[in-house]
Amino acid sequence: MKILIIGGGNMGLTYAQSFLRTQNASKDDMMILEKSPDRAAELSKKDIGTVFGDSDECVPLADIVILAVKPQDAKIMFASIKEKVHHQQVFLSIMAGVKIDQIKEGLGTSKVIRAMPNLPAQIGRGMTAFTSSEEVTRIELITVQNLLNTTGKTVYVETEKFIDAATAISGSGPAYVFLFMDSMISAARGMGFSPAEAELLVSQTFLGATELYNSGDYTCQEWIHRVSSKGGTTEAAMQSFDQQEVKNHIIAGANAALQRAIELGQGN
Repeated sequence: MKILIIGGGNMGLTYAQSFLRTQNASKDDMMILEKSPDRAAELSKKDIGTVFGDSDECVPLADIVILAVKPQDAKIMFASIKEKVHHQQVFLSIMAGVKIDQIKEGLGTSKVIRAMPNLPAQIGRGMTAFTSSEEVTRIELITVQNLLNTTGKTVYVETEKFIDAATAISGSGPAYVFLFMDSMISAARGMGFSPAEAELLVSQTFLGATELYNSGDYTCQEWIHRVSSKGGTTEAAMQSFDQQEVKNHIIAGANAALQRAIELGQGN
């Protein structure tokens, strides 16, 4: 099974390295198409497969083609490879906002899977939501899911509207977490901790809390209750967050991200 990744940016490189690390692909079967000569030269040094600068040499050979270019470059990319694709190829797109029907029309093909990964995929801790056109067979879908699983966990969603929703939650979500972490680091600095001490206190707290959550069957509210005690420090913090409507602001931010994802899809 030959895999072609179009776009050698961070996510394209992440996929290539993950597929090889988990032995879901061999270097002989891995191809990367990168239009930037400088980036192509850089990728060639990483020993992750064959790097191409011309689509003529690689697109017809691929069984699975991963579209990892920027959404604004989609139309140019479609035009450059359309005449070289064939109907048995499966196309996996991680281009935000570019719909399955647009990819079908742009490439003149039918087997399209659309996915939304997130940044932690770079360390094998990613969360990817994906969906597909009706023409993709069950075997092809499982094959692609196995590839996506090399970067973390996946969830199949029935319709594309949930890809936009996943963009707002898991796609943009790491930034929300970093914002909360940054706020806690600032608070720790204000209490007199050194930068290194503040970062350790906060990063280990987030890591421990996440693992604790994943280790049991308690809801977030139940964990809050277990951490809190009547009249204690945690309760004081929770009451302050409630007064400032922190939870509502976070929900509003996620919905703003969803609306933007929808707008980007309409623009494309």
